[in-house]
Amino acid sequence: MDAQAWEKVDELIDKNQTKTIKDLFAEDKDRAAKFSLEAAGWFLDYSKNRIDEATMKALIKLAEKANLKEEIEKMFTGKKINATEGRAVLHTALRNLDKNDKVKVDGKDVLKDVRKVLDQMGDFSDAVRRGQWKGFAGKRIKNVVNIGIGGSDLGPVMANIALTPYTKRNMKFFFVSNVDSTHLAETLRAVKANETLFIIASKTFTTQETMSNALAAKEWFLAEAKKAGLKKADAEAAVAKHFVAVSTAAKEVAAFGIDTKNMFVFWDWVGGRYSLPSAIGLSLMLAIGRNNYKKLLKGYYKMDRHFRTARFSRNMPVILALLGILYVNGYGAESYCVLPYDQYLSRFPAYLQQMDMESNGKCVDKDGNPVTYSTGPIEWGEPGTNGQHSFYQLIHQGTHLIPCDFIGCSKTHNPIGDLHDKLMANLFAQTEALAFGKTAEECAAEGVDKKLIPFKTFEGNKPTNTLLCDQLTPETLGALVALYEHKVFVQGVIWNVYSYDQWGVQLGKVLAKGVLSDLTAKKPSGKHDASTNQLIARYRKAVGR
Repeated sequence: MDAQAWEKVDELIDKNQTKTIKDLFAEDKDRAAKFSLEAAGWFLDYSKNRIDEATMKALIKLAEKANLKEEIEKMFTGKKINATEGRAVLHTALRNLDKNDKVKVDGKDVLKDVRKVLDQMGDFSDAVRRGQWKGFAGKRIKNVVNIGIGGSDLGPVMANIALTPYTKRNMKFFFVSNVDSTHLAETLRAVKANETLFIIASKTFTTQETMSNALAAKEWFLAEAKKAGLKKADAEAAVAKHFVAVSTAAKEVAAFGIDTKNMFVFWDWVGGRYSLPSAIGLSLMLAIGRNNYKKLLKGYYKMDRHFRTARFSRNMPVILALLGILYVNGYGAESYCVLPYDQYLSRFPAYLQQMDMESNGKCVDKDGNPVTYSTGPIEWGEPGTNGQHSFYQLIHQGTHLIPCDFIGCSKTHNPIGDLHDKLMANLFAQTEALAFGKTAEECAAEGVDKKLIPFKTFEGNKPTNTLLCDQLTPETLGALVALYEHKVFVQGVIWNVYSYDQWGVQLGKVLAKGVLSDLTAKKPSGKHDASTNQLIARYRKAVGR
């Protein structure tokens, strides 16, 4: 992060230390309009932040000093900006709707392959949804079980719930990620083998959790097929009718028993947490159909175009990113909260956790040197109004500064009485309460008992952003996801970290292999630390080894 550019931001923070959000509104009657903008179906009001025009200009200078414009172009044009793995970062190519555009990686236009796979997904989903793809008993598919983990699970789960109004209601969708056997067992109890399609989502077909669950699901399927009267050979052949793969490992897919014609590929320039618009989204396309899936991609594309072309002062992802940096690096905020006031977005905070924390949770810069400033804030949240009866107390009156993003939709898919009015009233009221608070004088004027005034006083001055769309649709969901993807990218550029590798998840995976060996061996090696050896011994005793 450019020290000189940051110094100017720091100076303005010190200068405005005594000014509250309430003061800033009092000084400028046009503030709300001044600090609002629209893009790709979303309206952002960021006026309830600890900013003025000078602060925003200083933050934009910080982005310019980081050569953000050039870095954006590098990403969109396929430069290998994931340097530690030698890869391009091209999730934007997955939803590039410009038929005249070309995006080359190692001299090859990747858009042709992207569109080929998209057509393959569309043809397959059409066949399944129309009942043309049948299982071994000649029955249509009624259940789809997606087996994946991380980006191969979080995105499809989040989007499937978010777009429930657009799903095919006579089909049920399940998502198995955890290697905890309970996750798979409870799913299999809810489905019948002859009506179920399994999607195995693993790029290499070696991911431990995914392949363990996939093999267990296959064993269950074979057992159920034999119970239905199929001979062993016929049951093995039936696997191809009930299992498909999202992978690039054709040899391993074929060995599993899946016909490679039903293998949907994606590429090493697609990061897991950015892979929803790739073949990883196959379960979503099965749920909402080819046309709605294309509308999702259209929303992504609109936000991509906005991000790539809008000047920074009117660029929604850039503004959200800069505000986040202001609070993390200027005010010492360690987390931020995402609060969707739409039940369909209930898994959106969990989806963002991976996107944000796996991307920018880094302690060294691009040169491998320790960073001297905070990166990668903790992201968390729950749908409103549940959070109001849970953790808002800490946000309002606690000792931590927690900036919040409130997300709402003006229209509901399920109008019941005045419920939606009440939901949105709570959203708007919470941002008002957080920004403006309630003084001791106001409490006294209301007749609050003097002894209770300290407990009923609200400091206010808590920063929030409000994002509003007309209605949650495939298109607005795509734009919302792209908005946060680009926000994370901008922050990574300014912090000078690599946002698209995730070496931090590897060590535990490697050590787990050695631990697993000791859990199952006749005699454990005892090569671990004293605590781990103790835990292994206790486990072995409990299971009788």
